[in-house]
Amino acid sequence: MEPTLSIVIPIYNEVASLTQLLQQVVNVEIGMQKELILVDDFSTDGTRDILGEIESIKDTPSEMRSFLEITEMPMDNDAEDTDGVSIKVFYHDVNKGKGATLRTGFQHITGEITIIQDADLEYDPQDYPKLLKPIIDGEADVVYGSRFMKGKQAGLLRSYLANQFLTTLANIVNGTKLTDMETCYKVIRTAILKEISLYSDRFGFEPEITAKLAKRKCNIVEVPISYHGRDYGEGKTVSWKDGIAAIFHILRFRFFS
Repeated sequence: MEPTLSIVIPIYNEVASLTQLLQQVVNVEIGMQKELILVDDFSTDGTRDILGEIESIKDTPSEMRSFLEITEMPMDNDAEDTDGVSIKVFYHDVNKGKGATLRTGFQHITGEITIIQDADLEYDPQDYPKLLKPIIDGEADVVYGSRFMKGKQAGLLRSYLANQFLTTLANIVNGTKLTDMETCYKVIRTAILKEISLYSDRFGFEPEITAKLAKRKCNIVEVPISYHGRDYGEGKTVSWKDGIAAIFHILRFRFFS
């Protein structure tokens, strides 16, 4: 039986991008089964209508193939040499934040490897094969997809500078050598992830998971990825307050947790 990749997707007000993102995730070829875990953090823009439609047809492969424009892959696991896909949907009854949304998703993962995927089209699922390769080849416990290994990519300058400051600080206190701690793309052996207790509700998740992986002496490898950054007018939700909080979280989870 092929191994399974659990793809945890935290969602908040992504009505404009969610269907396209799911099409990309389902259609990328990785040679593994896919388990999509969609967790909505109390969206109010119509995103839940899309998720409701997915729930209503997710057990009907023909309708789901049509909905997600799947051309090569079945929604079940019967065919050989193709990627089977299963979908689970969960909802928060209040807005709790990205970290809390990921924790909800992590409770339901069953695959051997877990990847985090944002729903806003900034990150390209076509990068999955190279993100998975170091783990599949036994060269890594964890893979971070770095937006900056090949220099600054498209995105807000202040976000880039803030990221570099936070990543450098995290490297100093954790003894890591990362170029992009704040990346969405974190791929982790599920057995390791299940042994880590996480508490951050918002964007403190990134420094928390990094500190706790470093404490466990996990072998973290970075690979370069593509990135299509949104600006604040397009709905980017990370603010300067989150940056200040991240400094606190970096120190807290290295020395006090």
